[in-house]
Amino acid sequence: MSDAQEPGLPQFVPGLELARELATVVMPILDARFPALVYSAALIGRGSEVLGFDTAMSMDHDWGPRLLLFLPDDASAGLPAAIDRELSARLPATILGFPTHFGPAAGGNRVMTPLPTSTTLAHRVSVERVGSWFEGYLGFDPRGGMDAADWLTTPQQKLRSIVAGAVFHDGTGLQSIRERLAWYPADIQRYLLASSWSRIGEDEHLLGRAGVVGDEIGAGLLAARLAHETMRVCFLLERKYAPYAKWFGTAFARLDSSAGVGSLVDGLLDARGPGPRDVALVALLERLAEMANASRLAEKQNPHARQFFGRPFRVIDGARFARALVDRIEGDEMRRLASRRLIGGIDHVTDSTDLLEDISRRQALRALYT
Repeated sequence: MSDAQEPGLPQFVPGLELARELATVVMPILDARFPALVYSAALIGRGSEVLGFDTAMSMDHDWGPRLLLFLPDDASAGLPAAIDRELSARLPATILGFPTHFGPAAGGNRVMTPLPTSTTLAHRVSVERVGSWFEGYLGFDPRGGMDAADWLTTPQQKLRSIVAGAVFHDGTGLQSIRERLAWYPADIQRYLLASSWSRIGEDEHLLGRAGVVGDEIGAGLLAARLAHETMRVCFLLERKYAPYAKWFGTAFARLDSSAGVGSLVDGLLDARGPGPRDVALVALLERLAEMANASRLAEKQNPHARQFFGRPFRVIDGARFARALVDRIEGDEMRRLASRRLIGGIDHVTDSTDLLEDISRRQALRALYT
């Protein structure tokens, strides 16, 4: 399917570029009308354009000139509404030819719409207090510090969407929060990697077992699970948060390791029959083992597969890579956690969007780790 250009709109430009242009218009308005205002202007959080994955197809809904303005937590109660009114009155009708006015669309979405005569401009410059925005997006304010449960119950997609995007002006210290969230503490990274290796160890022999009884559907599903987990390991080794499912493969293709691992993942997903699937899985896991050894995050392990007892398929024994990583965890909190079954982070536990996005369940999820 082609990524069609939305009719009636200018040629596609990346949403971050559009946000940058919008910021150059918004900031002079703020400086003139609110000369003492302390604020940050950024585009972070939800949206494919924040991650740099938007295309012409993205233009059909919830896309266009938009910006987040962050105010200090003690900003006066009426200030957000006052800023909103000024921008509604003074923003131009278009930015780079794209309408700054948004109308409603099906499903609660919003779409760019040419500004009707005598209609107040409904822009998408959202005015937020720093603490309130993070509380609403993550369920907590990271400026207060983060324990292991905070890190492990926060979806990687959300962490990626905060450290991605761009900050165009920073008067509130927003960039320092992004730097704090840039990557996991070392013990958390090792715990997550150990959990992924544990999952690989739990599934790798099941793939061969399903294959030798002729269960091609079951073996194919297990191959996909193992492919996904090896890709997750690649993200963790390269210190990059993984996005949600729509962009998981796209982001993986941009990792350095994808040049060598990507074709092996394809080979596993394409393989049919127990023999070819065994060859494909071993090639992939031996390459992953070599990468794990090169990372120096744990004691090196033999990177070669072995026969699984007397059965006609081979395994890398992911559990030994997990144990080596756990042995390098230093902090008491994480050592206690790693002494139990390795359940990983919230992205290991579930792929339910409803659960990952529901911050009201955050305290219940913390109980998994405390």
